[in-house]
Amino acid sequence: MLSRENFVFTIGYDGPAAVVDKQALLKYGALSTRELAEKGLFRAAYSSAIYSKDPEEMGVVVDVYNKTAGASYTVSSQLDRLFGVFPVEVSRSIAL
Repeated sequence: MLSRENFVFTIGYDGPAAVVDKQALLKYGALSTRELAEKGLFRAAYSSAIYSKDPEEMGVVVDVYNKTAGASYTVSSQLDRLFGVFPVEVSRSIAL
């Protein structure tokens, strides 16, 4: 299983390996889900919420996104499609 940081900054997959944005990981890897969302890094924040499996974190992402974008999404909306994040089981990563 990938670490939280690698999952949050995964930008794609190369066969059985996650491709991780090394620059973003180094710059933002220590931020919480809320901090990522407040910085406008919604894809990363959403990934962090998925990884945590904490409904409260998902609510934070939706609330901050709705305020920023003037949207009205809910936690039950199709957020995977909105942010382009789908949980995939891989055990290794490549940092670029």
